Amino acid sequence: MPPADLHVAVNGWFFDRPHTGSGQYVRNLLLNLLRVDPSPRITLIVPVALAGRISAPDGIATHVARTPFDGRGGHMAKVWFEQVAFPRACAQVGADVMHVPYWGSPLRARIPIIVTVHDIIPLVLPEYRGGPLARLYTALVSASAAGASVVITDSDASRRDIITHLRIPEGRVRTVYLAPGGEMRPQPDESDARVRSRYSLPGRYVLYLGGYDVRKNVRALIEAYVYVARVTDTPLLLAGREKSGNPRRFPPLRPIIERLGLDTSVRWLGWVEEEDKPALYRNAACFVFPSRYEGFGLEPLEAMACGAPVVCSDATSLPEVVGDAGLTVDPDDVQGLAGAILAILTQDDLAARLAERGLDRAARFSWLETARRTLDAYISAADRVATC
Repeated sequence: MPPADLHVAVNGWFFDRPHTGSGQYVRNLLLNLLRVDPSPRITLIVPVALAGRISAPDGIATHVARTPFDGRGGHMAKVWFEQVAFPRACAQVGADVMHVPYWGSPLRARIPIIVTVHDIIPLVLPEYRGGPLARLYTALVSASAAGASVVITDSDASRRDIITHLRIPEGRVRTVYLAPGGEMRPQPDESDARVRSRYSLPGRYVLYLGGYDVRKNVRALIEAYVYVARVTDTPLLLAGREKSGNPRRFPPLRPIIERLGLDTSVRWLGWVEEEDKPALYRNAACFVFPSRYEGFGLEPLEAMACGAPVVCSDATSLPEVVGDAGLTVDPDDVQGLAGAILAILTQDDLAARLAERGLDRAARFSWLETARRTLDAYISAADRVATC
């Protein structure tokens, strides 16, 4: 049980960005913390840009933290908020512990720091290290995470990376799994017909939904579809928006589709609204996620929660999420990926079995449990101070 007067301050920089992973995380966490236990006080600390624009969940207070860069934006505003304004605001509201729900905690604070590090991609994958300023920021947040009382991460795979690369003692790094939102369910509703019409969905399709940076390994999926298209006319739908810029990080995919003659077999859906994702998942004959590196891999879990059979890579955290409820393939095995997709498309009994297993697997992940374990981290950090 938490102390009766436990007061937690939460960094709300991403609170108004529900289309980002960090934004979804902090929203779902706050919604469920007070459902687990309403006794702790929770204050959401937000930048000036969010003042008057957001509505925190019932029972959670908000406090605005100012910086010298308010109104100007840019990276300095974010760094100043994280390193100066947020810890200062925590002191002003009288918080006992602070939680930064993304990799951006302050170097120093007068109260215990809990930081959620979803992944450490810039340290693990060279393509993501960026220029000098990006590398400087990575060094800053790496050092700050090393000084946190508790580091929360999304999977055992990420936990191992954090212990290895940030050299944080094992006892201070906790795995707390994420969960699908309550809107991710297999039962059709009024949105299905609207989504089918909005995106001109075919009667049957294979779905990829996610990013298009190099670690997502979408090229392998496109190459695998050469084999799939020889057997079935079920198209591959690519949901999301392809980015241009650094070709090492965002390799162009359209030329590959054209070169392989897949113009009629692979189709881009473009940007997909959050409210449309459940219908896209549950109407898919198969969901494919060939990523090489994931801190958690929420998309396969969402697909399973919506009743879609899943094929994914066997890399990093994905086997933890999918378990035996999906078909997992080496991310370098293009023919194996094609075979797994075709197995689902051509074997109705296998597809039905995987869909049923996926629903059972997804039900094991709960935002209430995520909130409960996070609250345990708050209590542990507060108790450690009280006993010193």
